[in-house]
Amino acid sequence: MSNLLVTGGAGFIGANFVHYWMKTYPQDKIVVLDALTYAGNRTNLDPVNDNENFSFCQGDICDTPLVETLLRKYRIDILVHFAAESHVDRSISDPDAFIKTNIIGTYSLLKAAKKTWLDEGLNRKKHRFHHVSTDEVYGSLGPADSPFSETTPYAPNSPYSASKAASDHLVRAYHHTHGLKVTTSNCSNNYGPFHFPEKLIPIVITNILQDKPLPIYGDGKQIRDWLYVEDHARGIDLVIKKGQLGECYNLGGINEWTNIDIVTLISELMNREFVKNPVLSDKYPQAVSAIAGKAQELITFVKDRVGHDRRYAIDPQKSNNTLGYQPQESFETGIRKTLQWYLENDSWWMAVMDGGYR
Repeated sequence: MSNLLVTGGAGFIGANFVHYWMKTYPQDKIVVLDALTYAGNRTNLDPVNDNENFSFCQGDICDTPLVETLLRKYRIDILVHFAAESHVDRSISDPDAFIKTNIIGTYSLLKAAKKTWLDEGLNRKKHRFHHVSTDEVYGSLGPADSPFSETTPYAPNSPYSASKAASDHLVRAYHHTHGLKVTTSNCSNNYGPFHFPEKLIPIVITNILQDKPLPIYGDGKQIRDWLYVEDHARGIDLVIKKGQLGECYNLGGINEWTNIDIVTLISELMNREFVKNPVLSDKYPQAVSAIAGKAQELITFVKDRVGHDRRYAIDPQKSNNTLGYQPQESFETGIRKTLQWYLENDSWWMAVMDGGYR
C-alpha cells in the first residue's frame, strides 16, 4: 500500500490521474494539493470525494511548510507533481506566474521532500518524487526531423517551456546532489475528459456547440503528437513502478496531427453525432445551424502565435522497451470518447465558462 501526494490534482491531467490510480489501486491513499487557480476545478474530483482513501487540501506548492506537514501527516511515500501553469499564450502575455509556480514551486516541493524524506528519515528508503513535464522543453521539429528522444538537447522556445525545462533540471539536480529518488516523464499533448476550454480540442467542441468561430492559428499546419489522458496516467504508473531512478521517460501517443486536420475531424464527428441522435439537436439548439453539415464553415484563421513551434513529436521507444508502455487509444478512438464526454457533461464546461473564464 502506498500513500500519494498529487500536486495539481484538481487540474485536467492531475484529476484524470487521480481517478485512474484510485480505480487501479483502491487500497492506496491519495492526498491532492491544489491551489484551485483558474484551471483547477474542485468538481473534477467529485467522483472520489466520498472515498475514505481520498483527501483534499487547498494550498500553494510554494508553501514549503505546508508541503512538509502533508508529507509527515499522511506519511507520503510517492509525490506525483502535476501542478503547473501550462498555457503557452498566457506565458507570453504574463510569464510571472509561470516562473513562480513551475520553477519556484518545484523547488519548494523538492526542498520539502529532501527535508522530510532524507534529513528527517521519513520513508528514507522507500520514496519516489515523480515530476511530470512536457515535450515542449525540446523545442521545435522540422517536417523531416526525427521525433524527440530522451537524449534530445533542451531548446525551449516559450516562457512556459523554459520554466518547465528549469524545473526538469532542478529535479535532476536533487537526485544527483542529494540522492532524492526521482523520475521524470515528458509527454506529448494530452486530450480527454476535464480538458480546460482554453486548449484546441475543447475549444473546437464547445464553440461548435455554441455556433461560435473556431480560431486556428496561422495556416493551421502546426503538428502535434496527441496522447489520450488515461494513456498518460497509465504511462506514469509504469514509470513510478518500473522506472530507473534519475531517469527521464518520454510518453507519446504516436499520433501526429495538424491542427487543421483535428478541427476537420471533430467537425465531421459532431455532424455524425447530431445526425444519428436528434435528441442532441434539442439539447444544443444553438449548434443546429453549425452541425447541419457545415461546421467547417466556422473555421476562422487568426494571426499566428508569437514564436509558435511548428512540430512536436515524441519517440517513446525507451518507455516501450523498458517499461512495456503502449497507448491503448488511437486518436480516432480517443477523440470519440472525448467528444462523447463533452456532450454528456455540458454542465461542467458551461459552469467553467459562466464562472468568468476569459
